[in-house]
Amino acid sequence: MTQIFKTLTLALAFSVSATAQQKDKAIFVTEPVSYYQHTIVKSLTGTYDSTLQKKLKIDYKNKNFPTDPALYNTIWYSAKISQGNTGTCWSFSTSSFMESEIKRLTNKEVNLSEMYTVYWEYIERIKYFVKHKGKMHLGEGSETNAIAKIMELYGAVPYRAYTGKKEEQDFYNHEPMFEEINDLFESIKQKQDWDEEKAVLQLKNILNQHIGVPPTKIEVDHKKMTPKEYVHYIGLNPKDYVNFMSLMEIPYYQKGLYNVPDNWWRSKDYNNIPLDDFMALIKTAIEQGYSMSIGGDVSEPGFDKITQTATIPTFDIPSEYIDEGARQLRFSNGSTTDDHAMHLVGYHITKDGTTWFLIKDSGSGSRNADSTSNAFGFYFMHEDYIKLKMMTITLHKDAAKEYLAKIKK
Repeated sequence: MTQIFKTLTLALAFSVSATAQQKDKAIFVTEPVSYYQHTIVKSLTGTYDSTLQKKLKIDYKNKNFPTDPALYNTIWYSAKISQGNTGTCWSFSTSSFMESEIKRLTNKEVNLSEMYTVYWEYIERIKYFVKHKGKMHLGEGSETNAIAKIMELYGAVPYRAYTGKKEEQDFYNHEPMFEEINDLFESIKQKQDWDEEKAVLQLKNILNQHIGVPPTKIEVDHKKMTPKEYVHYIGLNPKDYVNFMSLMEIPYYQKGLYNVPDNWWRSKDYNNIPLDDFMALIKTAIEQGYSMSIGGDVSEPGFDKITQTATIPTFDIPSEYIDEGARQLRFSNGSTTDDHAMHLVGYHITKDGTTWFLIKDSGSGSRNADSTSNAFGFYFMHEDYIKLKMMTITLHKDAAKEYLAKIKK
């Protein structure tokens, strides 16, 4: 009888603990016409799709989330800009991160050209494509560690030196350009025409037509310099930036492959650390004044483009059950996808000790608030969302010394 009593007591305690978190209600919400449609698409085409869609969401009635940026402790960040109709969030988010880094390191306020990086990223793709005889994923996406890679190879330039956009355009539109790029890659593969020099020349012709010829010399503060010299001038060392992930599929405290399509060059430069360390690193870094690029899944019911909040609903998984197993399960079965990269610029700790993060975003989903609102261009992300759904970060090595020291050489 004593053992049975103990078992029942433990079961009851577990049940009470499991139901302690207030349950979220799942509802279908008819979303209004998005900023992407009524602003970006309309600007580019003169019209837009006004069809309303129903989506499974959290019932946000009676929810009191910290959606005022003024509540957050923030690092300096540059102006919020739109990536338009492109899949280049990786460049916008990490360029924004690098701009914050320049301010932190030198106190200079710089506006970098996102499209300069995109141009040379495509050149690197076609070189890889030819070298590997077409065995490569091709899309507009990439990863946040691509910026340091391109800076080291090709340098960087200010936005004013290379906008990558025609003057009459309000927003970028890479659809026509990418169609031509995709056709070129397909043609090379079908013809088995593995001539790198020829392939690069053909791709440059497409890029030059759509986003322009990148400069080989620029003038800054009455000084002429190359793009590589400019990187040094603004105080950046691309080798100082490191990447972290937290997945059970490879041993912790080792470098490994982030196995997603947009890691098209199969980079194994990700420091894999336990989930508790991953979360501690993020919290400690931002509290010490280091921002970071962050990437992961933004296709969840709890990632809401109306309230611009990111939470994990209990009908997905209660907070106390979010652990490395739950994270790995969703990555392994494909329900966690590598969708989007953003710039983490601030944090707010609520009265109950929960941490929320202020996320600066170039995508259209963060722009459904009124354009005069302080929330325009931001997401407000609960720590549980990062713990379960955000897969990688890129930040300065000085913010991660404790964890880098544990990585096996």
